[in-house]
Amino acid sequence: MVSLELSEEERMIQQVAHDFAKKEIRPTASYYDEHEEVPYDLIKKGAGIGFGISKSGGLLATTSALVPSIIAEELSWGCAGIALAINSSGLAAAAIAATGSPEQRDRWLAEIASDENEVHLGAMCLTEPDAGSDVSNIQTTATRDGDDYVLNGEKQFITNGGIADVHVVFATEDRSKGWGGLSCFVVPKGTPGLQSGTVWKKMGIRASHTANVVLNDCRVPASYKLGGSPAEGSGGGSGGPGALGALMTLERTRPVVGAYALGIGRAAYEYALDYAKERVQFGRPIVKNQGISFMLADMAMAVDSARLMVWRAAWMGGANVPYLSAEGSMAKCFASDMAMKVTVDAVQVLGGQGYMRDHPVEKWVRDAKIFQIFEGTNQIQRMVIGRALESQPKKG
Repeated sequence: MVSLELSEEERMIQQVAHDFAKKEIRPTASYYDEHEEVPYDLIKKGAGIGFGISKSGGLLATTSALVPSIIAEELSWGCAGIALAINSSGLAAAAIAATGSPEQRDRWLAEIASDENEVHLGAMCLTEPDAGSDVSNIQTTATRDGDDYVLNGEKQFITNGGIADVHVVFATEDRSKGWGGLSCFVVPKGTPGLQSGTVWKKMGIRASHTANVVLNDCRVPASYKLGGSPAEGSGGGSGGPGALGALMTLERTRPVVGAYALGIGRAAYEYALDYAKERVQFGRPIVKNQGISFMLADMAMAVDSARLMVWRAAWMGGANVPYLSAEGSMAKCFASDMAMKVTVDAVQVLGGQGYMRDHPVEKWVRDAKIFQIFEGTNQIQRMVIGRALESQPKKG
């Protein structure tokens, strides 16, 4: 028998995350959206409970592969921007864990772990002005100079860029080798030549800090190179050697990105449903109008479908089941498309009220959009899925 029921541990973590989102995140969401500030106090509170990269090991120190997605959904139900700020070091941690030696993991993961007293942040520096979806076009260079590497280039749209304690920077040692020439390096905050560039003002997820990172003759010890390049074959992580191993981890983080989008879509659906039950027009609640009830029915089906896809992909990643049909990309793509449509429909259910900032649905529309773009645009996800399907053997 196949069961979709959460375990007792998973239900407990889900409830803890939901309570934190309801009591701590939602009451402050509009403030951080308006002021575009990093919610350091909430990052500390979250780390004290065990969210994000916590010094205690936290709620992620579990054998359940669903837990990261469960937490992401609940916190994003509160506010996606704050949820991303709390969990913002996750990609840097994934890159370090995927490619670093045991000694590198111990050292650098500790450097980005927070607790209730102090915030430490990580930043994964991959995207560039001319290398968004086309990662193979990375222009940032890493040149060996004795016992050091010298990094030069600019990274764009980096979460925690310039404010992170540890930047994990992707750079090319040899452009002629394409993917094979890529490596990743740890660059601690305060390293000479590491500079903060443009701090971006965004449409949504405004509690999450986004900035460019400039590397100007930035010198780091050779020991700060994570693992080894593919040519050296000395990567320490299970994801594969060097930068390629870190990039391979992105497929397994995509279900969590889908879970953030799921939280936004669910929040918008629930709010629209409650409003439709209370809003009376022509002598009855508008939920009794077929035009509204059909919209809500479609919203409910879409939210549940997205959750099933996210949980399946999360389970597959945890069980080391290969994504032969690009199920990680499917989960991210479907959930983010769902969030965009459901939030827009929620505004429509509320009518003129939905367009006003007195209600949170207009914010959720703005927050939802980025999930169709970052961690690989949904057009790129469809390319990944299509190529995976093309490579499968004929059925029957």
